[in-house]
Amino acid sequence: MFVDLKESWWIRDVEIPTRVVLAPMAGVSVQAFRRQGRRFGAGLVCSEMVSCAGIEHKNERTLGYLRVAADEHPLAIQIFGSEPRAMAEAARMVVAAGADLVDINFGCPVRKVTKTGAGATLLDDPARACGIVESVATAVDVPVSVKMRRGLRDGSRTCLEVGPMLVAAGAATLTLHPRSAQQMYTGFADHALTAELVSLVDVPVIASGDVTSRAKAQSVLATTGAAAVMVGRGAQGNPWAIRQIVDEDAGEPTREEVVAELVLFMRETVRELGERRASSFLKKFYGWYLGRGRFPRQFKQELVVLDSTEEVERLLIAAAPGALPLLELLEDELPSDNEVLLDLPISIYGGG
Repeated sequence: MFVDLKESWWIRDVEIPTRVVLAPMAGVSVQAFRRQGRRFGAGLVCSEMVSCAGIEHKNERTLGYLRVAADEHPLAIQIFGSEPRAMAEAARMVVAAGADLVDINFGCPVRKVTKTGAGATLLDDPARACGIVESVATAVDVPVSVKMRRGLRDGSRTCLEVGPMLVAAGAATLTLHPRSAQQMYTGFADHALTAELVSLVDVPVIASGDVTSRAKAQSVLATTGAAAVMVGRGAQGNPWAIRQIVDEDAGEPTREEVVAELVLFMRETVRELGERRASSFLKKFYGWYLGRGRFPRQFKQELVVLDSTEEVERLLIAAAPGALPLLELLEDELPSDNEVLLDLPISIYGGG
């Protein structure tokens, strides 16, 4: 069965213009990444997970995640925590920041999250998980989504028991990554489980895990009945993967296009995080963008050891001078004065 990936769909009253969702990824999904994902065809983009405790205590680094640009919508901001009251307060804050959906993380397998009783741990405490969803859904007017794994241990089918309960508690959509928390990112995503979840709930289900090509996206949607697919690691430094999934006529980028997108991403990240934080944050992206045979390995290694993003930019442009006019066009298309600024310390928005 052919599925039109360009077809829009709905999460309650929020229209999602394509059937590709850009995953929330810690240490990756900054605003520049999300805006780029929307430009390349993601119908919905998601922030990296934001600690409800950090929001409650007005931690500047945490509140810095709550900056929303006009060209990100529709946008889900993901929150995590283990206390219904604190999660409800965090939800109100992210809606005030401009989120179109509040996404709740019941899937993170990382120890520093699960040891607090948050993330995937909550799948083994369905009463608390449902209490969190109900509190958040009651606190905000926007749809509430939940991202979860199959369960804590390999072979678990917990998601099939908990999923319908979360919908009854107020979840307007579910995202299933059918790996266990124990698996982390090894092995394969079992989308037979996704198909079972789809049959059990009356809200849209987003299928996450191992969607790296248009053919795989079509296969997952056709065999599961999911409303959309979520793309994560495949889009890291490779927004063309999103375009290739959405549009069957999309091809591979030229070296000039790669450099133009990378430099724009660098400039936007510096604007968001400040030079000091951005310089460190961006190093992993150089390999992601310039890999796949696009540039020699030695060139990527030269960039990683440079001290400033300006030095990196100079080397990139020298390697692909034709990127400059493309970069100018990209920057001309970006909206200006487009961020929602809350009543928060100005240092949050200035990088630092």
